[in-house]
Amino acid sequence: MRFEHRSVLLRETIDSLSVKPDGIYVDGTLGGGGHALELCGRLGPEGRLVGIDQDEDAIAAAAERLADYRDRVSIVRSNYERMEDVLAGLGIDRVDGIYLDLGVSSYQFDAAERGFSYREDAPLDMRMDRRQPLTAADVVADYSEEELTRIFREYGEEKFAKSIAGRIAAKRQVSPITTTGQLTEIIKEAIPMKARAASGHPARRTFQALRIEVNRELEVLENSIDGMIRLLKPGGRLAIITFHSLEDRIVKNRFRENENPCICPPDFPVCVCGRKSRGKVITRRPVVPTAEEIEENKRCRSAKLRVFEAR
Repeated sequence: MRFEHRSVLLRETIDSLSVKPDGIYVDGTLGGGGHALELCGRLGPEGRLVGIDQDEDAIAAAAERLADYRDRVSIVRSNYERMEDVLAGLGIDRVDGIYLDLGVSSYQFDAAERGFSYREDAPLDMRMDRRQPLTAADVVADYSEEELTRIFREYGEEKFAKSIAGRIAAKRQVSPITTTGQLTEIIKEAIPMKARAASGHPARRTFQALRIEVNRELEVLENSIDGMIRLLKPGGRLAIITFHSLEDRIVKNRFRENENPCICPPDFPVCVCGRKSRGKVITRRPVVPTAEEIEENKRCRSAKLRVFEAR
C-alpha cells in the first residue's frame, strides 16, 4: 500500500511560521511529507528543512515526495523528543520554526497489518516505530486490570473503562488476545447495547488509549514542548496540530506557562521568582479546519492548530 496522508490545516500551519527563504525549519512528524512539500516551496537555495519521523514507511514516502528539494532537506528517522540531538548531529543549534502534526496518518489507519484500526482484523500492534519492542498485544496481555482501567479512562476518556478492562482480564485467562478483531469483540461485549448505538464505534476510545500508551504520545508531547521552544531563534515559531482534547490541553497549558511562567502569589507587587517569559502565544483561540476541508476529509474534524512565538 502506498503511504498516503491528507495534510490537515496545510496552508494555515505553514503560513503561521512566517517562512524565511533562508531559514531553518523542523518538521517533527514528517509523515508523507505534505506539510514539508509546502514549506520547501517557500524556501530559497539557502533555506533548510529537517524532517523527523519514527515510521520507516513515512521516511521512504517523504524522501520520494521531497526528491526535488533534496539539496535543502535532511530526513532523520527518530522521535521528535530527541530533536535537540538530531539537530546537534547536523550542526544546528537554533532554528526559525518547528511544527508537529500529531495525527495518525491515513496510511497507518488503513494498512491493516499495522494494527491501528478496529475496522479490520489484524495483529494487535499499533507501533509507530516498529523497532520498539512494546506492542498493543503486550499491553493487553501484561498490564494489570487496574492499569488497563486507568489507561482506558485517562487516554481514551472511556466511560466503560472498568468493564472493558475486566472483560479483557477474564478473556486473556482463557486464550491470548492477539488481534484487533478479538479485542473489538471483547470491547463490544463489555459495553451496554444502548451505549454502543449512541456514540460511534464502541472500540474507538479503547484503541485510541492503547495507541497513546504504546507510543507514549502524551508523555513525549508533554516533555518536548519546552525544549522545542528553547531551540527557536528569537521570533521563531512552534506550530502544533492536535487531534483530541488530551493533546490540545497539554499544548495550551505548556504554551501558556512559557508565556507567563511567574509563580509569585497574585498579590505580590513585583515578580520575585525570577522566571522569565520565553515568548507569546500567537493563537489565543486554536485555528480549526474550514467546513470545506472537513467535507473533503472527515478525519480532520477534531484538528486544532496552536502557535507560539519565541522571544
